Amino acid sequence: MFKLSRALFCAAALLAAGVAQAAESTGNPIIIKFAHVVAENTPKGQGALLFKKLAEERLPGRVKVEVYPNSSLFGDGKEMEALLLGDVQMLAPSLAKFEQYTKKIQIYDLPFLFDDLAAVDRFQAAEGKQLLTSMQGKGILGLAYWHNGLKQLSANKPLHEPKDARGLKFRVQASSVLEEQFKAMRANPRKMSFAEVYQGLQTGTVNGTENTWSNYESQKVNEVQKYFTESNHGLIDYMVITNASFWSGLPADVRGELETIMAEVSVEVNKQAEALNQSARQKIVEARTSEIIELTPEQRQAWRDTMRPVWSKFEDEIGADLIKAADAANQRH
Repeated sequence: MFKLSRALFCAAALLAAGVAQAAESTGNPIIIKFAHVVAENTPKGQGALLFKKLAEERLPGRVKVEVYPNSSLFGDGKEMEALLLGDVQMLAPSLAKFEQYTKKIQIYDLPFLFDDLAAVDRFQAAEGKQLLTSMQGKGILGLAYWHNGLKQLSANKPLHEPKDARGLKFRVQASSVLEEQFKAMRANPRKMSFAEVYQGLQTGTVNGTENTWSNYESQKVNEVQKYFTESNHGLIDYMVITNASFWSGLPADVRGELETIMAEVSVEVNKQAEALNQSARQKIVEARTSEIIELTPEQRQAWRDTMRPVWSKFEDEIGADLIKAADAANQRH
């Protein structure tokens, strides 16, 4: 696990803060490198491009945004290190990537916590706001949440009930919660970067995974997985983050305009996420390469019952009050 030494962190912070000031004083545009690991035809990919468009339109000659999709600049394993060193200025990692910086953000990985994206919105507009600034002391500032959507299971055999997953090797992100989620099914979690998933499934290094429809379709996972189970068991959201020192070093008017733009882009990304996922689901159906299994209410409850004990395992790290607030955001009647 990568950790910057204190001296290196301080040097990187000073460098990051000085970059914007130096660019402004010489009349050159401030370069913002925005790197991510997914395709451009996904909610995150579209959001990054819209941020670039609006930033360059409204701050002409003052800001230039360079977008690097599909792990083309930094992959899963290196992007956080690159941000802290000032080699990239903006990222939008999955919320599963932050557990080494704050344990509270693990709340978003808890299975069957949120019923739908409306519940996620309610939580993020309230208690979720404090989590955006919870890593500032470690050089990371959260600017916004971007939805991708709810996760579905995939495998090379049909998954109707939790027992069907026993013994299978599932790709997971580097998240303790997600590892425990698959262990609860008596499956075997395997950490693997997003860029390696297709090959891992193709070669049998892993037998299945979990993701959203847009990530499945854009990476052509349906070519190497025969079955998808529409479980909606968890959330894939992103936090758009920046190097805290870089951001504080921006001219106040530039920073204010970029914050306004980020808020506008976030509304649009979150509005479009579900439509993109449903479109991707339909493309998978039309490709006829795989079968989508729709669970009965009883089957879905069996998955929920199997995964729910994961909540109590992480209650001390996340905080019982935070979990209670997230659960209450569902407004169940």
